[in-house]
Amino acid sequence: MTVHFIGAGPGAPDLLTLRGRDLIAACPVCLYAGSLVPEGVLAHCPPGARIVNTAPMSLDEIIAEIAAAHADGKDVARLHSGDLSIWSAIGEQLRRLRALGIPYSLTPGVPSFSAAAAALEAELTLPGLTQTVVLTRTPGRASAMPEGEKLAAFAATGAVLAIHLSIHLLDKVVAELAPHYGANCPVAIVWRASWPEQRIVRATLGTLDAAVGGEMERTALILVGKTLGAADFDESRLYAADYDRRYRPVGAEPRFPEAS
Repeated sequence: MTVHFIGAGPGAPDLLTLRGRDLIAACPVCLYAGSLVPEGVLAHCPPGARIVNTAPMSLDEIIAEIAAAHADGKDVARLHSGDLSIWSAIGEQLRRLRALGIPYSLTPGVPSFSAAAAALEAELTLPGLTQTVVLTRTPGRASAMPEGEKLAAFAATGAVLAIHLSIHLLDKVVAELAPHYGANCPVAIVWRASWPEQRIVRATLGTLDAAVGGEMERTALILVGKTLGAADFDESRLYAADYDRRYRPVGAEPRFPEAS
């Protein structure tokens, strides 16, 4: 028996890895975070599967469900939205399972910031503008921010910021970022990226409040940075005709002659 933690992606049921889909189809028990995982993903569950929405459950109740499945020798598909590596709350679950001696596996998923960038038709790291993306958030009731992890500190680097779980503090976000990026810095807010009801607002830090117009739902991502919508940037050297690389040797003395 194994508990398979699966990143169920940002929302669209087809933005699910093949491994994740196959694991769901093979598990007679499925626990899913119903507040964020779309029901379309559950269509992969086998007939007769026990499907449990964990949104109203405590950690103790979730672990009890898993322990019961373990006692019955039944594999569990444990679905979380986006990717498991950030803000998924799997850390405490894994700690409990290790203490109980219950085996588990982790399958990554498509993160929400990737889905948002795709919706914006944007590459977040453009040559000559920025090569860094910071995934962060503002403090919340569930999790405080460690000392030093301030928006202003990240903004001082000039990196693109993908700010999660913070749409309800939009005024505070803008106030902290504007002194570093300037009022003309591009901003995009993507609500429910990849869902049928996906919405996008493009603005600048100076015009964002008017562009949003007071409609702010919980599941939104704020992206801030010079690369959003940029047209004036350097081309990558990777595909330059005179760039000598292993799979395209150039010149009389290429760096990788054995590849010639």
